[in-house]
This record gives sequence, C-alpha cells and structure tokens, in this order.
Amino acid sequence: MSDSDFDITSLSEEQQVALQQFTSVTDSELNAAVPLLQKCQWNAQIAITRFFDGDGDTVDPAAEAARALPPPPPQAGRRPETLTDSISPRSHSSRRRSQAERPDTVPRIVPIPESQLIRPLPFPFSLLLLPFNLTYTLLQRLLGTITYLFPFLPRLITRFRPSPPTPPPPPQPPNTLPFAESGYAQAFDFAKRELKFLLVVLLSPEHDDTAQFVRETLLAPEIVAFLNDAAETELVLWAGSVQDAEAYQVAAGLGVTQFPYACLVVHSPAAEAGSGGGAGMTRVTTFAGPVTAHDFLAKMREAMAKQRPELEGLRAKKREQMEGRSILREQASAYERSLAQDREKARVKREELAQMEKAGREERERGERIEEVRRKREAWRRWRARGIPDEPGSEVRDAVRISLRLLDGERVVRRFRAEAGVEEVYAFVECYDLVQQSPEDFSEKEPPGPEEGYEHEFGFRLVSPMPREVYEVKGGGRIGDRIGRSGNLVVEKVVGEDDDDEEEEG
Repeated sequence: MSDSDFDITSLSEEQQVALQQFTSVTDSELNAAVPLLQKCQWNAQIAITRFFDGDGDTVDPAAEAARALPPPPPQAGRRPETLTDSISPRSHSSRRRSQAERPDTVPRIVPIPESQLIRPLPFPFSLLLLPFNLTYTLLQRLLGTITYLFPFLPRLITRFRPSPPTPPPPPQPPNTLPFAESGYAQAFDFAKRELKFLLVVLLSPEHDDTAQFVRETLLAPEIVAFLNDAAETELVLWAGSVQDAEAYQVAAGLGVTQFPYACLVVHSPAAEAGSGGGAGMTRVTTFAGPVTAHDFLAKMREAMAKQRPELEGLRAKKREQMEGRSILREQASAYERSLAQDREKARVKREELAQMEKAGREERERGERIEEVRRKREAWRRWRARGIPDEPGSEVRDAVRISLRLLDGERVVRRFRAEAGVEEVYAFVECYDLVQQSPEDFSEKEPPGPEEGYEHEFGFRLVSPMPREVYEVKGGGRIGDRIGRSGNLVVEKVVGEDDDDEEEEG
C-alpha cells in the first residue's frame, strides 16, 4: 500500500490525530504507520513505544493496547495508593517476561492527546443533556452581546462587588531543585543525546508519604546540593504529579505500583541492542515508597559511580565521532575552498586566453585590412604610373617648370603641360619611383584600373614655401592657372590615423 493509495479522509478525527502524532514523532511513512496503529487499536502511545522498542511483530500490540488503555486520572475524593488495580495480572506477567528477556529498558513515552483520553458520552446521555447545553450556549452568547453593546457594565458591577481578601503569598521553599521545564519525551531525548543520567520523580498528592518525602528527602540540603551539582554536568531531573495526564501516562509506562517513586535512567548500548535499535535507556536504580535522604543519596551515588565508566567511554567515543565529523567537515570545507580557488584560477585563465585570442584575432584582422589597403594602393599606383604622360620637350613653350623637394629630401625638377590638372603633379610625386622605370619593367598583367570601391587618398600635400600657399588636390584646376610658369614646391606629409598606427608598429 503506497501513500498515494491510502485515503486519509476515510479515518475518523481521533484516528487522524493519532496518525499525525505517530508520524510526527517517528517520521514513518503511511504504509508503515497505518498497519501498526490498526494493530494498536489507534493508540498512539502504544504504537510509538512498539516502534522504538522494535518488537511490534513479536508482541501483540492489539492486546496490549486493549489492556494498557489508561483509565482517567484520579479525581478528588479518591485515594488510590498504587496503580496495581489499573494493571491486570496478565500485564504483570507479560512485563516480567519482557524484563527477563532483555535489560530493564525504559520506553520513550509521548503524552496521548486529551481527545483520546476523554471518551465521549454515550448517545442517550448526550441527548438528555442537550437542552442544558443549548440553554448554556444561548445564555453565553446573550451575555457576550450585552457586554459588547454596554462595555461599562462589567466595570460597574466590579465596583459594587466586595473585593476578596488578598491571600498571603505562598511560602517559598528554602532550596530550589533543577527541574527540567520540558516534557518527559524531551527530557528523555536530551538525556539520551547528551549521555546524561535522567532522574524521574513521580508523586501522588493523595498519598500519605508524599509530603514527608518531598520535605525530608527531596528538599534535604545534601540532596539539593547533590542534584544541583550533578545537573550542571551529568544529570537531568524530571518530576510530575500523577494527577496530570503526562505524569500519569509515564507512571503507567514505567509500571509504577507504589508512590512516591523515583528511578535513575541512563543510556545503555546493551539495552539499545536488545531493543533492536529502539530507546536504549535502562533503569539502574529505583526508589519506591518513602526513603531517607541518606539512603537516597548513597544509592544514587553508588548507581552513578557504577555506570560512570561506561558512560565516560560512550562520551569519549561520541567526542571522537564528533571530532572525526569535524575533521571531515573541515577537510570537505578545505576541499571546497581549494576547488573554488582552482575554478577561479581556471576562469581567470580562460578569460586571459579569450582576451589573448581576441587580441590576436583583432591584430590579424587589422593586419589583413592594412595589407588589403596596401595592395589596393600599390595596384592603384601601378595603374596611375602608366597614365602619367611623358615630360614635354623644349619645343612646348607654355610648359610649366616645377622644382619639387620630396619627402626624403631629394629635389626633382620636371616640366608639366600647362593645361594638365594639379592632380597630375600629385600623381607624379606618388608614383615617382615607378615613373623612373622603363616601360619594359611593367608586366602585361598590370591592372587595367583601380579596384572597384577603392578611393585613393594622397598622404601628402604640395606647398609653396614663400609665400606659403597650399595647393590642395581637391581644389582642382590647371597647373598653369594655379602655379604659373614655374614654381618651387615642397612635399609635406599629412599625418593620419593609418600613419600613426604604422609609426606605433615601427
């Protein structure tokens, strides 16, 4: 039966409460919790005890649940001396058999909800009490409405009501015992987890020896001093009155038959192994009935001294386990830190490699662009050099004589036709090294023209030094009109972005 196949809504409200209590304490799945609760007749206490003791298959939980269902707590006017009447002989015999088979283990007792302790009235009695319940509900609501509409009435009535005399404060006990403020199950778990002794004290206010036991034994100075000293290191003290539901259930679970009652409980590996990995807590000494402070203290010290070596061994083993876990956590933490550092180093290295690859790729692309521009420029120069006409002879009377000082300092004197454009002088300077070659130096595979999309830009300008005048190629015009019959020009380099990059590379 899987969890999804079981319908929780088919259970009654009390069964759902018992199921919720059992699963919250044991962390069990529904497929294991429901059969055990059914065997225990939906008694959560019996089911939890059987679960932790690990004997749900060997002991009949249904019969035990029918026998161990606790009667209501004792009321005023009743004076039960023991719990013998509430426990059947069969229960005594089964308990004696179980104690003979394994150590005197102490169960982990979880209080049963009040809804399971209080049985509903039979239907005929509920029907008889129905008019009284309705009358009480109507009166309660009517008084609530009047109080809501006239809020001053309660204060007015209180003024006219005589105030009762203030009772004297209850006498404070001369000594304070270190009682655990939690429930029995919490104190039980804490003592087992921290490997401490658990002293359980159960009292019955209706018993004649209770007041004397509390006054002369528990509150004896030597007992108070001993319990306070032990509570700081190795003892948990839990006490309760059987008039309370929780203490009554603890008394029933421990099989108490005489009050006042006290027992010393401690963790025992043998008890834990015998119970199949269950509670693992066993009683090492028991006090039933009145006992003197001297005997109580002597018996406590003797039992604790006898169990202390084994308990110290368990504590040492626990410390070793905790130290081992701490070392493993530190190693795991150091490994995680080292792994994080390695990952960070790998990430930084990947980023550096990516940046280097990006820089190399950009450099290659830039070099390819520069090389492409150079190739197109060289192709344009070779094409343009073939288009520069020869120098006119002396027979051409309107030729313009120009003296050019090139960028390398060389001075060149050449004649140009007057009707030629200024661009021809720029082209001559740009292709000067190629113009010096003979026509045979040019191959037949010279480009027929500049490549498509290429626009040549001259990286220099022609300047007349005195007076200074710049002859821009973009200005156009004929040589004879702009320069005259003759001219002395200087070639000045125009620095651009490409030239700056080339200088940086150099």
